[in-house]
Amino acid sequence: MAMASALPLLLVSPRPASVARFRPRAAPLSTAAVALRKSGSRVAMLKPLRAASCCNPAAADAAAGGVAAVRAKGLQLVAWYLLSLDKNPVATKAVTSAVLTLAGDLICQLVIDKVPELDLKRTFVFTLLGLVLVGPTLHVWYLYLSKLVTMSGASGAISRLLLDQFIFSPVFIGVFMSLLVTLEGKPSLVVPKLKQEWFSSLIANWQLWIPFQFLNFYFVPQKLQVLAANFVALAWNVILSYKAHKEVIAQ
Repeated sequence: MAMASALPLLLVSPRPASVARFRPRAAPLSTAAVALRKSGSRVAMLKPLRAASCCNPAAADAAAGGVAAVRAKGLQLVAWYLLSLDKNPVATKAVTSAVLTLAGDLICQLVIDKVPELDLKRTFVFTLLGLVLVGPTLHVWYLYLSKLVTMSGASGAISRLLLDQFIFSPVFIGVFMSLLVTLEGKPSLVVPKLKQEWFSSLIANWQLWIPFQFLNFYFVPQKLQVLAANFVALAWNVILSYKAHKEVIAQ
């Protein structure tokens, strides 16, 4: 009786094997999930590599060495220029002015005038004046100005500024334009050119140079004042080249 009563239970109860056989399977991953899992594994693999490359002492030392080398070359160049100023001040300032006038005229022709072809004669004359007139004249003028005005501080800087901008600059701009037009083979246009462009050039000169020259005379030692002025001179040379080469309008 006990065996008979137990038989239906054995027939109804599922077998362990059948339980395993009919265990529900996990839902298949979507394509996006698979891609996400793969990308996550790739990121996990790349993290150590990136950390190794970023934290590589050899790479860091190489980068630091490159920066230090560039800085050292820059300091050597500055030291060489300052030594040249001490040994050959006039020649160094003349060559520097020539380079800046050359660059200024080229920028003016290519960027402002947008000429189809460079006027090499114009560039040569403009550069020549930078070499033989601008650099040497500014050297002598700044040296004389420092001896003429011996006051220090703001009062001395203002005094030098007034002499530089209201006595020297008007004369120098007129001389420069006159020589430029003459050397370019147009001496008959000197007077019309001055009437048309001299005063507007002087106004542009004051707008650019008065703020800078005050700082230059106030903070910069005399022997470095031409060097400091060269940082502004490139922009001024572009303006001066444009003014000096504008076509004279017949009146």
